[in-house]
Amino acid sequence: MDLSNCKHLRFFGLQSNSLAWKCVALAVIALVLRAICLPKLSGFSGGTVQRDSFDIKNQPLPQNSVSSHIEKSKFLEVPQIIWGLNNQKIAFARACLTARMLNRTLLMPSLSASLFYKEVDRLKPISFDKVFQFEKFNSLCKGFVQLSRYSEVVNRTNVFELQKGSGRKWTIEKDLDQLRHFNEHPYDEYENIRVIGKNPFLWHDHWLVKEYAKVFECLVLVEEISREADKVVSKIKEIGSRNGINRKLESVPYVAVHMRIEKDWMIHCKKLQQRHNISEICSSKEEIMQRVGNIMGLKTPIVIYLAIADDLLEDNSILTGWKDGLLPYEKKKLGVFDVYKKHPYLIQSAIDYEVCLRSNMFVGNSFSTFSSLVVLDRTQKMMAMFGSEMCGKDAKWPSYAYNLEGESKGPRSWASNMSDVSLQAISYGSNHISCR
Repeated sequence: MDLSNCKHLRFFGLQSNSLAWKCVALAVIALVLRAICLPKLSGFSGGTVQRDSFDIKNQPLPQNSVSSHIEKSKFLEVPQIIWGLNNQKIAFARACLTARMLNRTLLMPSLSASLFYKEVDRLKPISFDKVFQFEKFNSLCKGFVQLSRYSEVVNRTNVFELQKGSGRKWTIEKDLDQLRHFNEHPYDEYENIRVIGKNPFLWHDHWLVKEYAKVFECLVLVEEISREADKVVSKIKEIGSRNGINRKLESVPYVAVHMRIEKDWMIHCKKLQQRHNISEICSSKEEIMQRVGNIMGLKTPIVIYLAIADDLLEDNSILTGWKDGLLPYEKKKLGVFDVYKKHPYLIQSAIDYEVCLRSNMFVGNSFSTFSSLVVLDRTQKMMAMFGSEMCGKDAKWPSYAYNLEGESKGPRSWASNMSDVSLQAISYGSNHISCR
């Protein structure tokens, strides 16, 4: 490339023999070479990423675009985090974002191994690092939020107890003012601020969906749990391969359906429908089967993995009535029931979440926190890889809401609204789901 021919650079007031001109020219050459040499996005078999070879757990996480100074010698301590897996993930993220706002490091909180109304004998704390990788979290979230262990606290007596407000009079504005107040003197002098009161899931929400997503993408399951999910996914793919899907085992596709028809859910969703005066929350077994069978472009035969809480299921006929070519399997028929039962509820849910996350197609309920976070996770990763076509038959790995009717009487296409100003729709559900 003859640099003397680049006369158009004189438009910027640079002379061809000047040092500035040479710097600009070299920068242009570097950008051209980078564009030529950088490899294009490829799939796991060495070629272009295909819809039927998706393994979301191996996709690279996007780098955080926002950095800030996190004070490593100042800490925030929160109450034990409780309820279901995904309620706990939201509560954890909210605690992280609160610590970020206060320019503090979050002390590693305790999670809860069980839902209190399901397993009273297992209602006990479980350490965060027994479920998620501690060091990996800090590495991925470096510059955004950070975790510390209690052993890093130097002065255990230098603690200020912060009582979170509650009740209808404790507005979101008052809550935000309180947080801002505790980021100032004299409270910023305390080594540790200990929050007293409600589970962080119930705290007021002051953060964007994108900020929550940054925290969620740093949550990586420990290897023991990830390997359990590997076993389940391998079983699904083996069955798919044996049933006429003539592909390499690792590329056998499957559909995951988060089938919410258990007795506790049906009680909850009927109350929600009465409270909100809408009829698009509860779905019967028959409605789910019909809508999944009507998904446009779904190639059969294909295995349908039914993610369901078996202990709370009163209907034993969930495997019958499916459209020809759809091969339904739940934990017992799949032969993985023992993989789940040796773990407490929280770990069982984490395994199912991972199986749903890795599926080629996911179908859930838009009022379920579990379903909503799976869709958020998938949307975030697809946006990082492709940036468009998040929904429908043209999406690489689409998600759907079976409680809402969509095209051709199938489930409605679903992707998370990453521009939303709060996590309200994901935390509590919505029938106004995004697909853009």
